[in-house]
Amino acid sequence: MSITVDFYFDFGSPTAYLAYKRLRQLKQQYTFEINYKPVLLGGIFKASDNQSPVANPAKGAYMLTHDLPRFAERYNVPLKFNPFFPINTLLLMRGAYAAIEEGCFEVYVDTLYSGLWQQELNLGDAEIIKATLVAAGLDADKLMALTQQQHIKDALIVATEEVVARGAFGAPTMYIGDEMFFGQDRIDFIEERLKG
Repeated sequence: MSITVDFYFDFGSPTAYLAYKRLRQLKQQYTFEINYKPVLLGGIFKASDNQSPVANPAKGAYMLTHDLPRFAERYNVPLKFNPFFPINTLLLMRGAYAAIEEGCFEVYVDTLYSGLWQQELNLGDAEIIKATLVAAGLDADKLMALTQQQHIKDALIVATEEVVARGAFGAPTMYIGDEMFFGQDRIDFIEERLKG
């Protein structure tokens, strides 16, 4: 039976970055599809009356200095904590839908995740976003222009509302069918399904 993992993500979440990397690793071992769903994490938080884990100082410190580095080391994923975190990802997430439209989604996602969580770039700055995209060989002007088109804005809104309606309260949130898996640390359960 073919398995598809719906992967709802926001670039601004380090746990979504780790989940993205881990799912890509699993693609090398198992046959399944990843249905990428860019969403706006701030919109999810607002709709679900939730907030970032780092809003709790003790939990945030634990996650950033212990939990996430352990996961990154276990799965050999490069991770540097971005000094500009948290950033406004609205432009980045709209850009993901522009990249889907332009047929460069994979390069776009790899480039921005690397920029945020490996190169420590301030991708809350539109000029730095453009320079990063240009360096990756992408048409930054076209992608950024598309982020202002209503159908691109609507695509992000629809996906964010969709995942909230499915019961999400943060990112990364993944589904196999109607079964929800929240957080990069639940991917082991997804791997169990893939093995089965």
